[in-house]
Amino acid sequence: MTPRATPPRGKPPHFCLGVLLLILNAGLTTCRRPEPYYGRLIGRLTMYAHGIRGTVYAVDESTVFVRGFAYDGTGPDAYFWVGDTPQPSPEGTLVPYPEDYNSRDPPILKAHTNSDILLRLPAGKRLRDIKWISVWCRRFTVNFGDVFIPVGLDPPRPRVLPEFKRLAHGLRSGNISVLDAKTFYIPNLHYDGAGPDAYFWVGNGSEPSPYGTKVPNEMGSLHPLRGYQGEDIEIQLPGKLTAYDIDWLAVWCVEYRHNFGHVYIPKDLDVPPALGQTKITTSSTTSQTPYSAANNCKEILDKRLQVRWEIQGDQVQITLAARLRKDQYMAFGISGAEGRPVMLGADVVVAYWDTRFNQPEATDYSISHLAQCDGTRGVCPDSRVGGSDDVTLVSGNQNGGVTTITYRRPLAAKESSRDKEIFTSRSQSVIAAFGPLNSRYEANAHSFMDTTRTDVQLDFGTQNDNTCIGLAELDAGGPEPWPTRIISGAVNLTARIGPAGGLRGYTPLTDNDITKGFMPYGHPSWGIAWYINDQLIPEVYVERGKTYTFYVEGGDDRTNPAKYHPFYISDSSEGGFGQKKEEDQRKQRVFAGVAYDNEGYPYPTAVGRYCEWTHKTTDQAAVSETFEDYMKTLQLECNSGEPAVLNWTVAHETPDLVYYQCYTHNNLGWKIHVVDPGTPVPTPGSRSLNSASSLQLFTPLGMMAFLAVR
Repeated sequence: MTPRATPPRGKPPHFCLGVLLLILNAGLTTCRRPEPYYGRLIGRLTMYAHGIRGTVYAVDESTVFVRGFAYDGTGPDAYFWVGDTPQPSPEGTLVPYPEDYNSRDPPILKAHTNSDILLRLPAGKRLRDIKWISVWCRRFTVNFGDVFIPVGLDPPRPRVLPEFKRLAHGLRSGNISVLDAKTFYIPNLHYDGAGPDAYFWVGNGSEPSPYGTKVPNEMGSLHPLRGYQGEDIEIQLPGKLTAYDIDWLAVWCVEYRHNFGHVYIPKDLDVPPALGQTKITTSSTTSQTPYSAANNCKEILDKRLQVRWEIQGDQVQITLAARLRKDQYMAFGISGAEGRPVMLGADVVVAYWDTRFNQPEATDYSISHLAQCDGTRGVCPDSRVGGSDDVTLVSGNQNGGVTTITYRRPLAAKESSRDKEIFTSRSQSVIAAFGPLNSRYEANAHSFMDTTRTDVQLDFGTQNDNTCIGLAELDAGGPEPWPTRIISGAVNLTARIGPAGGLRGYTPLTDNDITKGFMPYGHPSWGIAWYINDQLIPEVYVERGKTYTFYVEGGDDRTNPAKYHPFYISDSSEGGFGQKKEEDQRKQRVFAGVAYDNEGYPYPTAVGRYCEWTHKTTDQAAVSETFEDYMKTLQLECNSGEPAVLNWTVAHETPDLVYYQCYTHNNLGWKIHVVDPGTPVPTPGSRSLNSASSLQLFTPLGMMAFLAVR
């Protein structure tokens, strides 16, 4: 066993002051690119005719950017022109603009007054191969204007970084490249896809942390990451964020705050600006929904409603997403009063899925009275009480139990008596609600299931304000969970780590925890769980008075939290003793695996080498009909070292139900049933009584029926 580390202690004041000074100094010395950044300056175009004007920058070794380009457009045969002769001459090469022209011959230059133009050098030429850039008339061999390439010009170029650090879930890659200030190229990406809430994640600091920003995947989607098997992908930073603003890129599990692997961004970065020269390459192998360019998102109503927004000219585009029953609506809009949630006088949009026509709907409402609309007043569609419906439906879909509807509405108040202005210069109070639809498919004001109870402020004019972590999706046609596994009669047991088994594994298997109160969705999983005797969270039966030996292989490297899982036994169905506050620790009764030092600090005793069942490819739980089939898709990987040995003699006063758990993380283990000698117990391969009845109820259809009854 690895000797335990000394528990952390409080730091003296001078230590904290030193850390603060280091942080402040680091902030002062960090070099960030000034904005806006267009690349290495080449120079200004010299005008000889036709009003030529513009400033030229080297974006990379084969791309230039002309800012503020002007030309009167009257030349009969004018083009951008490059060459390596001492002066512009007919011995040059035409640079097509625009690059994506459709005709066989490039079009002649049109008039420009103040245009920003991106030019790619043709025929594999690079800036070091040319001496000048000109606006040239071929018919009359006349130079309208030019700029010369400075000798020794060193244009920005992509930066090659190391590969992802390999910490969890089989994450690995080739060397990652920063193609430009917003674009990362990740070759040979491998990830098992088993993390329940994993995203590309960027932020600041010495290591990845919860204070980061989601980055859309290669398809522009902010859905949790799928599995990758050696794919080459490109991703782009959202909003105004650039590579100069971040310290690391990671694959991060938001819900459980775990780092699966990361790469650091060097401080001396000098990459091309992101001016559209880098084309994102996408794969057609995924069916994820493309993500909107907006990166503003807020979760309200106890995180059951997601609101995304983006200003588009004089309109705002809003996307609402929530789990709705077929007879429910979701409503969102501007509060009737500033600084508090007021329904009366509010201007809202009611969105729902119209089951009559199987299509989304979004309708402009005003609230003149806290009652169902009677055609004159109440919670009424504007069009029903003499007003106009100023909402335009954009799109909608239903996926995994989540209804998503996107609509646009004007920023201005079109009707002063019914509409409220949406500000882009400051925050304002918003309201939201869920409720049932009446027979007219209108909102029923007297039956709101829930409304905003406290003031919620939203700044519609902000950029990159994204605090959403994603709505869990339910699939009514999803796979059945595997049967609960049983271990009885064994006195020697191995405890290793393995994948949680997706929709067939940990979460549905823990739906039957009626001892701690009903849990309609089971215990949440962060992608891994305990495998006891190579069974996924089996229910273990032990006898009072007997001694049981656990050979624990949960990891002994405290510096890598994703692979440090000491084993212990307690009466907590959640676990995570080591991360709890002292008052919460006292609420748990621990039976094995935790000791206390002379100063009263707890530490785990069952700390051994790391062994994990890993995916041979990506997670195949959804297509594995049996757990035995699933095990065929896994392989065991073990670090060097020895397992920890935990001997547990079951005391006579031990409760009938306890749990094997992870000391450092919640929700990795499951039940130990404690019985008196001679008590009949289920045999391996059978289900426990509780499991059999509960699992039958908690198939997806059973789940929906239960919720409907509630």
